Amino acid sequence: MRERLSTGVDVLDRELGGGVPAGTVVAYEAPPASQGELLLYELTRPRPTLYLTTNRTEQAVRDAFEATDAPTGDPEVGYIPGADAIENARRAFRSVPPESTVIIDPADALERADRGRYENFVNELGNHMRNVGGIAVLHCLDTDHAPELRGTTEHMADVVFKLRVEETNDEVETRLTVPKFRGGNALDSSIKLNLGERVQVDTSRDIA
Repeated sequence: MRERLSTGVDVLDRELGGGVPAGTVVAYEAPPASQGELLLYELTRPRPTLYLTTNRTEQAVRDAFEATDAPTGDPEVGYIPGADAIENARRAFRSVPPESTVIIDPADALERADRGRYENFVNELGNHMRNVGGIAVLHCLDTDHAPELRGTTEHMADVVFKLRVEETNDEVETRLTVPKFRGGNALDSSIKLNLGERVQVDTSRDIA
């Protein structure tokens, strides 16, 4: 059995039996108009992290880390130009040290590439993370206009996190589900989260 690595989010680690297996590729789907980035920031806490941004500038990402009150690490931040996002991302992740985390935020630009090239990229990313004993996270924006290859991402990823936000009776309810966990157990129920200053379990109501 592969070693379990902490996600950096205590509530997730507890629910997942200690974290996710080393070498895992995670697809993290979250609405763009949500506090979902907090989870990404906390994922940088346990290990050295390479944070690859495909749409914001490197300085904008660094500023966001400095501004957040969430517990984070000190990631290396790199910008991936959209002209050939797949090749630029491939060159970047090949240099990460053992037991690292790689975050691609968001992965949508890669999902709009040729299917064969994208499948090769995800396979190579997974192989590299298994070789170095790390974790890769593909942040996928959950919108009505998701890239055509989103289903490919979900199929090839080892683990899928889905953040759902609902506005009811003037309240915002945020829930995280883990419908897929290759090599482990998917969660039977969702986790209700409070995404204020950091990722916390919302205990104001029963967790469904």
